[in-house]
Amino acid sequence: MILLPFALVRGFAGVLRPLRMLVAQGWMRESDADAGLALLHPALRLNRVFARVMQRQWVADDMLELTLRPNGNWRGAKSGQHVQLYLEREGVRLSRSYSLTAVQADGSLKIAIKQQPGGRVSPHLLEHLAVGDTLELGPVHGDLTWPEADHGVLLLAAGSGITPLLGLLRTALAQGFSAPITLLHYVREQGQRAFVAELQTLQAQHSNLQVRWSLTTDTAEPGAIAGRFTAEHLSAVPQLSQSRVLACGPAGFVGQVQQWWHAAELPGALQVEAFTPPALIADVSLRQVRLGFARSHQQTTADNQRSLLEQAEEHGLKPAHGCRQGICASCTCTLLSGTVRDLRSGALFSEPGQSIRLCISAPHADVEIDL
Repeated sequence: MILLPFALVRGFAGVLRPLRMLVAQGWMRESDADAGLALLHPALRLNRVFARVMQRQWVADDMLELTLRPNGNWRGAKSGQHVQLYLEREGVRLSRSYSLTAVQADGSLKIAIKQQPGGRVSPHLLEHLAVGDTLELGPVHGDLTWPEADHGVLLLAAGSGITPLLGLLRTALAQGFSAPITLLHYVREQGQRAFVAELQTLQAQHSNLQVRWSLTTDTAEPGAIAGRFTAEHLSAVPQLSQSRVLACGPAGFVGQVQQWWHAAELPGALQVEAFTPPALIADVSLRQVRLGFARSHQQTTADNQRSLLEQAEEHGLKPAHGCRQGICASCTCTLLSGTVRDLRSGALFSEPGQSIRLCISAPHADVEIDL
């Protein structure tokens, strides 16, 4: 039974200061305090951020947007960033990273979740999460920002890559950005076009906004662009030579955009974000190495091709992780000795005490990590 309304929960951050002092001084454990607070309301915690589901809205056949209102421990975020979401299922704590599609003035935020067939998190959220339920939120990450200069902006999205770009677009238009904006969204089929009604409304309200979709497997409407990203799709972009470009989508799509951008020699910096792991750079030859887990007091034989995260899990360990592609930093660990290789760039790192991300680092030689 919930004893406190959620409106009070949001204002409890200051009231809980004495409890935080008791925990800091060792008079009580935070877990005990949280257990008692949760009896008053599922979203009430000493320091952890929990959010209440305020609204569910389907924005495509396979994408649901959630409106969340965090408790008073939330420290805010910016459009274009992504937030870690935690979920416990059958006694296992799972984590995924979702882009913020909106950060609203009243403190609420929106995320969009795309259906991942066979996934452990998205099917549960889409099918079972209800208005009034609570979710735990983790750290906010992400470097995508709206260009400061008053130049045209080209937004290139594939699949769920639309979500952080939409967050940035909503904020820019609300703040009166008036230079030309072109959004191209690549999806497999018609029903996967997300936020269509809203984008069409925004396009009608803002003469500087042009929105187009490209279907990569479905039949396109007459006169519409079709197929995967090519430079020819940009022929109608106003002031393309002066545009700033932001791209988000699978690693292959982002790679194609990067190749085009370098060839086009456009001004300013290209901003990209990939939500699938990049093509990994394999070592020239497979080698066996020694892998040590210091805190677990374990040693094992590993190979120099696969990530430290994958091999730690194979050995029975359960490191914290989120995106598994080097973005969210949830799997950051300390390198104690040895050399690791960045699976994206091939760069080698061997300085003891430096932070590495397990999901994109492979052992290059014998390695010991603080895990």
